[in-house]
Amino acid sequence: MTTDVLRYTAFTADPAGGNPAGVVLDATGWTDDRMQAVAAEVGYSETAFVLPGPDPRQAVLRYFSPLAEVAFCGHATVATAAALTERHGAGDYVFSTPAGVIPVHTRITDGVASATLTSVPTSFTPVSPGVLTEVLTYLNWHPRDLDPGHPPVVAFGGGHHLVLATRTRKRLANLSYEFGPLAGLMRQENWTTLQLVYFDPDGTIHSRNPFPVGGVVEDPATGAAAAALGGYLRPNLDRPALLTIRQGEDMGRPSLLVVEIDPADPRIRVTGQAVPLPG
Repeated sequence: MTTDVLRYTAFTADPAGGNPAGVVLDATGWTDDRMQAVAAEVGYSETAFVLPGPDPRQAVLRYFSPLAEVAFCGHATVATAAALTERHGAGDYVFSTPAGVIPVHTRITDGVASATLTSVPTSFTPVSPGVLTEVLTYLNWHPRDLDPGHPPVVAFGGGHHLVLATRTRKRLANLSYEFGPLAGLMRQENWTTLQLVYFDPDGTIHSRNPFPVGGVVEDPATGAAAAALGGYLRPNLDRPALLTIRQGEDMGRPSLLVVEIDPADPRIRVTGQAVPLPG
């Protein structure tokens, strides 16, 4: 079944970096069970399944992790957009996803496709003290590890992500957590990933994203979480901002995500490159 799957890595121009995603360009007639089985066999954090319509630039898009369907996946959207751009040309695409409609604009520069997705409207809510204590326990973190300038929240950008900011880059680099207990708590709270971040004084944001509910220890690049983080930061801005997120460096798959925030628009734009994987 995986002969139908294209393999791309997103948020990088280097096949050795980014977050790999499977892409099935025509899943017409496929059952949920078949999509789930293929995603499990591929083993990437997500595989995207395209249900094309008469217009090749408009399609229904579904995403499956090795364990379950997810409502929205940023890196698989970028990978799908790159695959379609290589076949139909750069420009505007529109994907209908379980989370909502996602417009995507693509370009090709020096032979490499890049895509800018526009998220659904973002939002965020506080996290309860009891749940925060539990998640810190499973992460083997202490409350003093948290950055008091960026309080923990549950941010939404097509999926829910717990945002935890650390005081130091060293704390972010040393990630070792209790997989099963954290996965159980995340399922209980309906979180897709944890968005663990360090705000570098140079303006760069460093990120790591545990994804045990998908059967994956960590995501090397997470576009949906980047959109959610942008929504969290938006109320503090008085002018448009362009942010750079570096992810995957601590796991050997460097990724670069560019986040565009407009204080007047709850939707967030996330840009990244994508390239086919060899083989």
